Amino acid sequence: MSVKEGDVVKVHYTGKTEGEVFDSSEGKEPLIFKVGDHKVIKGFEDAVMGMKAGDKKTVTLPSDEAYGNRDEKLVSEVPKDQLGKLPDNVTLEKGMSFQLKDQTGNGCIATISEVKETSVMLDLNHPLAGKELTFDVELVEIMKPKE
Repeated sequence: MSVKEGDVVKVHYTGKTEGEVFDSSEGKEPLIFKVGDHKVIKGFEDAVMGMKAGDKKTVTLPSDEAYGNRDEKLVSEVPKDQLGKLPDNVTLEKGMSFQLKDQTGNGCIATISEVKETSVMLDLNHPLAGKELTFDVELVEIMKPKE
């Protein structure tokens, strides 16, 4: 039996970009998801299609099949006083990431790309946007979907 849309699959994976591992299920429980639910990136979902339990493969995804291309409109300057009260032990620095929520409760990751005297440059692009990703994928099991 090979994976088709609607199947619930259990996979082990290691994701790399520019030769560096950014995420892996190694030493953890396998990732479980329903193919076609779009809970994982498109290219990863496409990669498991047709695989059988025990199959292993390596796939390389262009950015548009992963986290999309970078959008410079998602980078903006924000005055430090609009960031709210920060804990005393927090120092704003380049590369720091934190979760933001809009008025409707939707969350996104913001990363500081530059710290200025009275403001910071916030980048709302996904940290892996614009990057080609390589995944080593092992299909552990095709599970029966729960009704």
